[in-house]
Amino acid sequence: MTQAPPAPTAAQSGEMTHREILEALSGLLLAMFVAMLSSTVVSNALPRIVTDLEGSQSGYTWVVVATLLTMTATTPIWGKLADLFSKKMLVQVALVIFAIGSLIAGLAPNMEVLIGARAFQGLGVGGLTALVQVVIASMVSPRERGRYSGYIGAVFATATVSGPLLGGLIVDSPLGWRGCFYVGIPVALLAFVVLQLKLHLPVVRRDVKIDYTGATLIVAGVSILLIWVSLAGDQFAWASATTAVMLVAAAVVIAAALYVEAKVASEPVVPLRLFRDRTTSLATLASVMIGVAMFGSTVYLSQYFQMSRGMSPTHAGLMSICMVGGLLVSSIVSGKVITATGLWKRWLVGGSVLVVAGFALLATIDADTSLAVVGLFMAVLGVGMGATMQNLVLAVQNNAKAADLGAASSVVAFFRSIGGTVGVSALGALLAHQVSDHMASGLRRLGVDPGAAGGSGSIPDLDQLPAPIRSLYEQSFGDATGHLFMVSVPFAVVALLCVLFIKEVPLRTSTADVPDTKAPEATDELSAR
Repeated sequence: MTQAPPAPTAAQSGEMTHREILEALSGLLLAMFVAMLSSTVVSNALPRIVTDLEGSQSGYTWVVVATLLTMTATTPIWGKLADLFSKKMLVQVALVIFAIGSLIAGLAPNMEVLIGARAFQGLGVGGLTALVQVVIASMVSPRERGRYSGYIGAVFATATVSGPLLGGLIVDSPLGWRGCFYVGIPVALLAFVVLQLKLHLPVVRRDVKIDYTGATLIVAGVSILLIWVSLAGDQFAWASATTAVMLVAAAVVIAAALYVEAKVASEPVVPLRLFRDRTTSLATLASVMIGVAMFGSTVYLSQYFQMSRGMSPTHAGLMSICMVGGLLVSSIVSGKVITATGLWKRWLVGGSVLVVAGFALLATIDADTSLAVVGLFMAVLGVGMGATMQNLVLAVQNNAKAADLGAASSVVAFFRSIGGTVGVSALGALLAHQVSDHMASGLRRLGVDPGAAGGSGSIPDLDQLPAPIRSLYEQSFGDATGHLFMVSVPFAVVALLCVLFIKEVPLRTSTADVPDTKAPEATDELSAR
């Protein structure tokens, strides 16, 4: 008796069953988890790390900025590579890069090595940030994506909640802060193995050229701006010849990058033609503004709880539950409702309104604000973020053509990262400047020479400060943190205005227009390797 031929696999048919999607998604979510864990697990450890390695507020900023900068620079390149090579292989390469960077960071003897290791780590995070979104878009139609957004939201919440808690526990344990960098390595290895076993996507091979010139110019232009923002007011005056030189240099390099992207590159890193689509243009601008506001202010919340409220890293991590709880609920609810109804703009608008409200409320905090009130304000911001960030990407992916899916997805992440990098650097410089000014004037009122007190630009060990000076520092840091959120409000308002003008397009119910799932010339990734 002749047996019936076996059912075609996902790779052969171009379609994936719910079970196959969940199996592949498990590896992708582990990869996403480890990428997010890299920043959240270190957040509460940073004050202790910088104090241990005798760093400054500028050093604190650059430990964060270094990862964001390299992540930003490489995100669109990873997106382009996804159109040429096996997505599974690229995700695994990114995991290996991340693990190596984590190991070096854990062994860092000084701030310089730590910042360099974090920059290398960012190369891998850039790959994971870009590729996970592209692969999920290749497996699941925009209409059905909300069905799986609950899993993504849960991973986001788990990494964001467990990261600070885990980081705080590790810092307060005999392992010390170095253990925070080692903890992600086993997760990265597990993700590598799961992807090897479960992710089987077809590969479409087409002639793609990587625009290294454009990528280099974009990175150089943004880097000059970041270095200027980080050093101005400390190493040189804001209004100085050095400032003028750096701004002119940045403008020239960025102009050259735009010329290369528009006129020279056959496959630009940032395809300017994508911005002919109104949804892509507005969603990208909104992502930049969200990046500036969110990364630029919330990254310093952990420092606020430790340096202004005297919390341990573990207790500071517990406070993050307020924001992440709101984010988890809104991301899961919005995803399920969007899948059921196909309507997504109302969630973007509502989320953006809450983001503005959250920043405005947090702008009122200082060293004496009730922690319950601070937690409530954080929850409002979290609910807004949960309904906004992923749905901006969804809107762009829904409008993208098949050949542009990878580029469009990575462009949104790219510009959000640029906004975040600029925000962290600029607001970090503002925070350091304000704390320094508040401390200097406060010390003079106490009859203490600010210079003799050891300078106000470094991050002190609060336990070693005399009670009056410690109280002054906590008050100065609390006031400066509230000011950061006030500065973030206009950026959130611009993001809201962009969202209001986005046109709602019905979500596609098929992946037929998504690359790599229907192409007749596709080959299974395993055989391609």
